[in-house]
Amino acid sequence: MAKRLPILLRRAALFLFSALAPLAAVSPALAQFTISLPPLPSGTSPQPFPKAEPKIFQHYPDTPSLSPIFTIPLGALGFTDPGPYYFLRRQSLVSLDFIDENRLLFTFKVPGLMDRDAAAAPVGKQRRVRAEVVVLPAWHIQSDTFWTIPDSARYLWMLNDGHFLLRDENGLEQGDANLKIAPFLHLPGSLLWLELDPSQKIIITNSLETAAPQGPADAAAPTPDPAAKDAETPKPGEPATLVARTMQRENGKLLKISRVPFAQQSNDLPINSEGYIESAKNGRRQWTLNLNSFTGGVRVVASVDSACAPRVSYLSDAELLADTCDPGGGQLIAISSTGAHLWEIGNTTNAIWPLIVRSPNGSRFAQETLLLKRPVSRYKHRLLGAGDFLGQMVKVFDAADGKVLFEAPLNPVLDGGGNVAISPSGRRIAILNDGAIQVFELPTPSPAPGAAKK
Repeated sequence: MAKRLPILLRRAALFLFSALAPLAAVSPALAQFTISLPPLPSGTSPQPFPKAEPKIFQHYPDTPSLSPIFTIPLGALGFTDPGPYYFLRRQSLVSLDFIDENRLLFTFKVPGLMDRDAAAAPVGKQRRVRAEVVVLPAWHIQSDTFWTIPDSARYLWMLNDGHFLLRDENGLEQGDANLKIAPFLHLPGSLLWLELDPSQKIIITNSLETAAPQGPADAAAPTPDPAAKDAETPKPGEPATLVARTMQRENGKLLKISRVPFAQQSNDLPINSEGYIESAKNGRRQWTLNLNSFTGGVRVVASVDSACAPRVSYLSDAELLADTCDPGGGQLIAISSTGAHLWEIGNTTNAIWPLIVRSPNGSRFAQETLLLKRPVSRYKHRLLGAGDFLGQMVKVFDAADGKVLFEAPLNPVLDGGGNVAISPSGRRIAILNDGAIQVFELPTPSPAPGAAKK
C-alpha cells in the first residue's frame, strides 16, 4: 500500500489539471459577459443578517460599588448566620425595612427550641422572631421584642406611614415604630400571602379555607360592597379552596371575594389603586397585559414579547415593570400606566429568582438575584446545588430611566429575601453584607414617571 500511494497521488493531480484546464481557457471569454439579476422591489434594500441579542453574563461583585455611610455589626444585634441548611429552601428568615430615614426595623429568626401549648401550630412550623428598631446614625436599639410566627413564609410588610403588618395564626396584626401591635384582620382560614398597591390603599389577602365563613361577613369588612361578588361558595366538607379578598385598607370595605381551587395558588398578583394585572398569551411569544379594574371592566395596558409568562410588578401607580425571558436573558421593561414603553434593559443570563424591592415613593427599585456560574440554559436538565452558585447580589435602579445606581454582594445568602431595604425618600439603601447592616447614600432621585409636580 505504501508503494501505491505516490502513484495514486500523481493520478489525482493529473485528473484535477485536466478538469480545470478547459475552465482556465475560457475564463477570458466569460469576463466579457455581465450577469443580469432581477431588480429589487421598489422601496426595498438588501437586508443584513439579523444580529443576535447581546447576552449579558453578570460577574459577582466582590465589594459594594459605594462606601457605606453607616455600618451596624450584626453580632451586636444578636443575629447569627442561619447556615447552609436553609440554602435553596427560599424561607423567610429575616426582614429589613426603613421606618423612616433614620430608623430601621430589623427582624430575624431566633435559633433554638420554643415553648408550645395545645393551640400551637404543628411541630416544625412555628418560628420565634426577634424584632428590633435601630436608630441611626450613632446606632442604638430603641425597642425590641419577640414574636411567634406561624411558618417559614413571609411574615412582615412595611407600610408607608411607619406602621407594618405582621402575619399571625389568625390573620394580620398592625404594629408601630414602638413595636406595639393590635389586631388588624381576622380570617377564617390560614393566610398564605397578601398584596398591597403602591399607594397602599388596596389590600388583597389570599387564605386557605375549607368552608364558607358562618354568620356575618369578615370582621374587617362587615358590610361588603354591592359590587363584590362571591364566586361558588363551597359546602362544609368540600376540599380546601383559596379565598381572595380585595378590600380598602383604611376602612376595611370589602370590594370583591373570589374562590379558586388550591392548585391555582399564586403569590404574584400585581395591583395598583385601579386594579390588577393579568398576563394573557395571544401568540407564540406575545403576551397582553390586561388591567382588571376593581370597579369592573378590563383594558389592555401593553403587549410584550417573551418566551415565558412575564413577571409583572408595580413600582408606582403610574409605572409597572415587566420581566421577560428568552434564551438571551430577556428584558426588564418599564411601562407607564397608559401603555408607553419608558425604557428597557437586558437581563443577565446567569441570574435566577429575582426579587423586587421598591422605594415607597416609587423613585427607585432594587433587584436581588442569585448568580450561577454558568448561564441558566446550562442547568435545564439537572438539579442545582450549592456548588453551582457564585453568590447573591443586589442592583439598585432609577425608576425614571433604568440606570444602575448601585450594586453589591449580599452575604449571607438569604434566598427568601428580606435583606434589602430602600428608605422612603429613595436616598438610602440598607443591605445585609459582610457581617453587618450596611447603609449607603444614593444620588437625589429623578422625578418618577407620573409623579405630581409641585
